Amino acid sequence: MWRVAGQAQADAPLGELNERFEHEPARSIVGWAVQTFSPDICVTTSLTDAVLVDLAVRADPSIEIVFIDTGYHFAQTIGMVEIVRQRYDANIRVMRAPTPAEPAWQTDPLNCCSSMKVEQLDIALRGKRSWMTGVRRCESVERRRTPIVGMDRRGLVKLNPLAAWSDRDLAAYIRDHGVPVNPLVERGYASIGCWPCTRPIAEGEDHRAGRWPGLAKTECGLHD
Repeated sequence: MWRVAGQAQADAPLGELNERFEHEPARSIVGWAVQTFSPDICVTTSLTDAVLVDLAVRADPSIEIVFIDTGYHFAQTIGMVEIVRQRYDANIRVMRAPTPAEPAWQTDPLNCCSSMKVEQLDIALRGKRSWMTGVRRCESVERRRTPIVGMDRRGLVKLNPLAAWSDRDLAAYIRDHGVPVNPLVERGYASIGCWPCTRPIAEGEDHRAGRWPGLAKTECGLHD
């Protein structure tokens, strides 16, 4: 049985697991995570697509899927919640941030994500030992060193089973398994967040170039 007794003891096995998982398919990584941590594990998703959800429910149909509703999502993204719920009979937990008197993206855009997203993730992860995300290295320069397995700031084991996947890998899985995709992707939205802070990307831009345009910000803080 996997145990995380502290950062020092966790470093060695995590390093070994990263070496091993670099050469294993995502389904094996997800299967290992479910077998090791269930029921104290969840999947987080922004619902740009449902690839990680598809992999996770194949390993455990009852696994908890966490979606953070800031109140500022595109209608298409909110629609994806029900599409995924019905398609997979998924155990979706929607975390809704309290609505501020004034929109935080207007009054404090640099810190909006901290209050609307990160706090809700912290709540969702209480009692968990591990969580999985769909972060991929090819999405941006900042994500190029993303490990497949690591320790987050809470001391939880965080897995990124798709970290090594290319866009071609992702598209092939979507095609082969009929995975739901947010309709905004066809309109050039490669990474989808809240509507005030997301735009389509131009040819040659990385996936996350359309997030927080005009701000010196590249991540929302969920993956710090």
